[in-house]
Amino acid sequence: MTLPHVLKRIRLNLARSKEFPEGSARHGYEFVAPLDQAGHIDLTLWKQHRDHCRVRRFWGEDAEAGRLVHRPGGKGGVWAFDYVPGTSEDDESGYRFASHAFITGEYVSIRDEDGELHTFQVASVEPA
Repeated sequence: MTLPHVLKRIRLNLARSKEFPEGSARHGYEFVAPLDQAGHIDLTLWKQHRDHCRVRRFWGEDAEAGRLVHRPGGKGGVWAFDYVPGTSEDDESGYRFASHAFITGEYVSIRDEDGELHTFQVASVEPA
C-alpha cells in the first residue's frame, strides 16, 4: 500500500543512558506522521491522515504496535503513542512533541507507561 506523500517514517533510537552507555538501536520507536517543512508534526495533516499514523515500539525482542494520537492539553496539545484504544493506562507521551523538530540527529523524550522519561535520538526521517 502506498501512503500519502506528506507522511514520513521516523525512527527513534534510545540515546545514551545509565543502562545503555552507548545508546541502543535495538530499543526505540518507528512511527509515521506528517511533518511540516521545519520537521514538526503537522496537526492539520494528521487529522486528515490519522488512520495511517502508526507506531511500532521495539524494546529488544519485544515489539508493540499502536497509533499516534493527539489530545488537548498543554501548549500545542499532547502527542502520545496509544497501544490499546479506549484506554490511556498504556499510553506513552512525547515530551513537547508539538514543539520538537524531527530531524535526523536531534533528541526527543518519551514518557513510558510507568511514567519514566527516556531520551531518544532521531535516527532517520524518510518518506513513508
